[in-house]
Amino acid sequence: MKTTLLLIAFLLLAAAAFPQDAPSQPGKTERIEADTSKGFSYPYFLYIPPALREENAQKGIQTLLVVPNNTGKPIDGLEEHEKNVSSKMVQIAFVFGRLNVPVLVPVFPRPAKEWKIYTHALDRDSLTTDLEEYKRLDLQLAAMIRDARSKLKSEKLNIGDKVLMYGFSASAMFANRFAFLHPNLVKAAAVGSPGGWPIAPVEKYKDKELRYPLGIGDVKALTGKGVDMEKLAKVSFLFFLGGDDDNDSLVFRDGYEQEDEDLALPLLGKKPVDRWPVSKELYEQAKMNAEFKLYPGEGHRPSRQMVEDVMAFLEKNKY
Repeated sequence: MKTTLLLIAFLLLAAAAFPQDAPSQPGKTERIEADTSKGFSYPYFLYIPPALREENAQKGIQTLLVVPNNTGKPIDGLEEHEKNVSSKMVQIAFVFGRLNVPVLVPVFPRPAKEWKIYTHALDRDSLTTDLEEYKRLDLQLAAMIRDARSKLKSEKLNIGDKVLMYGFSASAMFANRFAFLHPNLVKAAAVGSPGGWPIAPVEKYKDKELRYPLGIGDVKALTGKGVDMEKLAKVSFLFFLGGDDDNDSLVFRDGYEQEDEDLALPLLGKKPVDRWPVSKELYEQAKMNAEFKLYPGEGHRPSRQMVEDVMAFLEKNKY
């Protein structure tokens, strides 16, 4: 999936869409080292905007924003993935700092030798692999969230139990799927162009099982725990897609397996835009709190209107 510059594009558009004077004091970005004793084997970056240093910010409850990392291509070795995240933190701080929320960005690997394990999308292989370094990164992110909450508490900030999430393309797939696996941790998620198909909140469609990540048909078998539909219904979702966006992970073997493609294309639609109304219908039938937006004429890149809608969505849900 061609996603290397998508987050940068989003951030630059967001900066243009929401002009604001530079903060009088700089925010704080910290690299947190991996800590296996706390449940995470990879580092993460944590940004604290300057407004949260003010005394009145310490009186209320703040909300953490999580942006899953997405390098855009498989690369062996963690150094390049960390360099990619590090280079984006300035833009992330500049844009999302305007929401006055702390931001967590993990540094997860995406291996080239084991290229079918699409870790940055939290794909099926990342749940089933026997390679411990790539397995269940959702649990590691949950551990990072707990750790970040503790560190922010030491900064005299009271962080709520649930986080906001934002992702586009592969990182959107991760955010969408993480919310399903951990609805107790997610307050709201903005999910842009999630690989051609948002995970469906159903086990079956037209008598066909939708196994993970098409749906939740075998989540319990994969993780030992089924999806808590009552808690999932409390998560706010914003799904958005360009009308000309043809970026489709269903037809690539790092995104889905052949049997998933063979099932999905005739059942759900041949193109991402064809599947969009089907996905919307499934979320409505499952009584999810989800809004679906389609932007005619837009391709696989965040547009200015998408950015404005995402920022408004996150602003609305941060309290």
